[in-house]
Amino acid sequence: MTEENITRLHMNHKEIILIGTAHVSKQSAEQVKEVIEAEKPDSVCIELDEARYQSIKEGNSWKDMDIFKVIKEKRATLLLMNLAISSFQKRMAKQFGINAGQEMIQGMESAEEIGAELVLADRNIQITFARIWGNLGLKGKSILLTQIMASIFSKEEISEAELEKMKQQDTINAMLQEFTEHFPRLKKPLIDERDQFLSQKIKTAPGDKVVAVLGAAHVPGITKEIEKNHDLEKLSIRPPKSNVPKIIGWSIPILIIAMIAYTFISNPAAGWQQTISWVLWNGSFSALGTLFALGHPLAIVTSFIAAPITSLNPLLAAGWFAGIVQAYFSRPTVRDFENLAEDVFTVKGFWQNKVSRVLLVVVLANIGSSIGTFVGGFDVVRLFLDNLF
Repeated sequence: MTEENITRLHMNHKEIILIGTAHVSKQSAEQVKEVIEAEKPDSVCIELDEARYQSIKEGNSWKDMDIFKVIKEKRATLLLMNLAISSFQKRMAKQFGINAGQEMIQGMESAEEIGAELVLADRNIQITFARIWGNLGLKGKSILLTQIMASIFSKEEISEAELEKMKQQDTINAMLQEFTEHFPRLKKPLIDERDQFLSQKIKTAPGDKVVAVLGAAHVPGITKEIEKNHDLEKLSIRPPKSNVPKIIGWSIPILIIAMIAYTFISNPAAGWQQTISWVLWNGSFSALGTLFALGHPLAIVTSFIAAPITSLNPLLAAGWFAGIVQAYFSRPTVRDFENLAEDVFTVKGFWQNKVSRVLLVVVLANIGSSIGTFVGGFDVVRLFLDNLF
């Protein structure tokens, strides 16, 4: 058995064998099988969380997703990230004939074959994304969303050099590599914290002999962190939300309402003009976004009606209402959910699939409403100043 990519550690009468795998390498899956069969460990740790483990077991199926629940729980961004990862993996599979994550599947199968306990050692992906998101300002969030959308629609082929580089990373790290270069502080939640989480799960895995199947990039960090004790609960806390966006979110509507109310008192005609301007700008831009998403006619009408109202309440968003109406009148089928990962591989498919079209309605209606808020708000201020002077 070759010892290449294998790191052996001994702690408190426990032997820990780290296999540094390449997530896009057939040889890594073969080595995982060989090592587990030869070593017969008590536990096998794999670099997956419960959500990704279930996704693999179910064949990465989307059929059980509740689109209404996704909208209500504001999880559209997370879903876009998952779609981006799926699309990214499909591009690699199509170009190189490699299925990303095959070594994790092999770890699951080999553990079952020898009767070893399977340990899901990675942190919940939603927590990781939440901690990444919490480290970003408005500019960073805009850039990240742009990069996610670009990765979904990209048809650019991956070079051999890039493939070799990806063999030293996991899928999440590979996708966000360029982004973390612009925002170095994201290395902590994306890599450093996960090294700490993984190391704690590995060293507390049951039995005297443990095999851990990991992306090669994590091995140096885990080798260093495994000597320390890490608080898994602390590493799993979602970052507290800043009050600044909330303050700004409430200040703008209060200011708009106050200016319209004052104008109504001093000059009712000008007040009506402000109100009409606010409604038309907000409603029109939001409806235009829904139209661009090829939304249902009633979803377009809903976004027009909802936008002027929801723009005055930070707890609501026009896209949520438009998305729910879109999902109700153009209800996604089981086939749409099952084909989602394949359909988002192309721009045409993204617009044709009823699930992704609902997401587009939500996102574009909200973007349109935001633009309408700035344009309509500016016009309200202009009319207020004209009336004042």
